[in-house]
Amino acid sequence: MRVAFDLQPTVGSATGIGEYARELGRALGEIPEIDLVPLSAPQIDPWRFDRRAYWEQVLLPIAAARSRATILHCTSGTMPAISPLPIVLTLHDAAWLRVQGHTRWYARAYFGELMKHLAARAREIVTVSAFSAREILALHPGIDERRVHVIPLGVAEEFARLSLREGDDATILVVGTVEARKNLEIVIRALPSLPGVRAISAGPSTPYRDACAALARELGVEDRVEFRGYIGRDALLDLYATSTVLAMPSRYEGFGLPLAQACCAGLPAIAARGSSLDEIAGASVPRVGADDLAGWIEAFAAVFADPERARRTAAAERAAAAERFSWRRAASATAEIYRIAST
Repeated sequence: MRVAFDLQPTVGSATGIGEYARELGRALGEIPEIDLVPLSAPQIDPWRFDRRAYWEQVLLPIAAARSRATILHCTSGTMPAISPLPIVLTLHDAAWLRVQGHTRWYARAYFGELMKHLAARAREIVTVSAFSAREILALHPGIDERRVHVIPLGVAEEFARLSLREGDDATILVVGTVEARKNLEIVIRALPSLPGVRAISAGPSTPYRDACAALARELGVEDRVEFRGYIGRDALLDLYATSTVLAMPSRYEGFGLPLAQACCAGLPAIAARGSSLDEIAGASVPRVGADDLAGWIEAFAAVFADPERARRTAAAERAAAAERFSWRRAASATAEIYRIAST
């Protein structure tokens, strides 16, 4: 089966969706009956709205038509209005319809309302958690629930093989785009109650970063908050290996890949309660209300009081996490969706 596969999310600063496209494409390439045709335009920046829309609405369908494939897999939650091929669409979440009201109107119109309309045309829809499936069905009344398939993300094997190293036992790691729904501010607000502890943010910036920096200055902890921006895989692995705890305080997540990565790496983690994070967190991961400042301070303090105990507890669940979050398993399930879509 020949499948045209949108790899454009891997261009430039590839965040969670870029990781999805890269790792799933790699695993699908190992399935003999799948002939994967990767489609991308490295010269086009997917972080610029006009460039991304041009890729998705013009260049992608042209490339798909030339690919001689029988299915087009759109991997980033968006799809062309006109396609020469039946589409398998991965909808990672319903964030654009739930929590992105603060963004520019044209982005909301394109990623929210237009894609809500177009998604109903997809032959099959893949999503990444049961929570996201419920959200999609609640907010996309034109989608038949029989066409929505939950396939959890995998985690790259480098995380499962990672050897944790001695760090300063005083570092909170927050991974992901610095945007309002990710709620970095709750970590910053906790720092005055955690003497000597620092927070490292790793991920692309949005205007919300400026608000977080201003909050850190206001609270007198600006010297303990570091914004690394987007970093490559090696630098990210180094942070997972040396940090004390990963914080995932998001108010809304469709999956929560950094949390899954921490579970596979054996890095202690604390996650917000709700959305998809309750599905992703292992039994040892404390869950706290996203905006419960006292709860976050207490959870952080427990880790920093005995970091070695926290590491032992996280290590005990590491093998099970690596088995749960397998790209090989995700690729096998996705290949089955291709077979369904082609009939």
